[in-house]
Amino acid sequence: MTDVNLINGIALAFEGDAVYSMYIRRHLIFQGLTKPNQLHREATKYVSAKAQANLISLMLEEGFLTEKEEDIYKRGRNANSHTKAKNTDIVTYRMSTGFEAVMGYLHMTESIERLEELIGWCIQRVEEATHENK
Repeated sequence: MTDVNLINGIALAFEGDAVYSMYIRRHLIFQGLTKPNQLHREATKYVSAKAQANLISLMLEEGFLTEKEEDIYKRGRNANSHTKAKNTDIVTYRMSTGFEAVMGYLHMTESIERLEELIGWCIQRVEEATHENK
């Protein structure tokens, strides 16, 4: 088995993107959303680069991440991806890559309880922000 600590930040982010998206999609479906365009529109509030960059900023600000998770975030953020950010600036894109790397790392190390704690925290923050903006 591969040592997860040796996996590069981009590969961790690749895994994390899928895992985080899956949890968000399931959450939205359980909220009663079933129409594809409705699901997609709601999902972007959680899954877009901008949303993820905002969430990771809040986590760092509040000291919510462990030291190891912060290291993984930085590894993902600083990784050279060779892909161009779609619809966002490079800083936001890199921050969201770091966010996804943390999710991927937790999933690959089978730290599911912690992964679900972070995702639950994200869902709560996004929903609080959504209700404040209504």
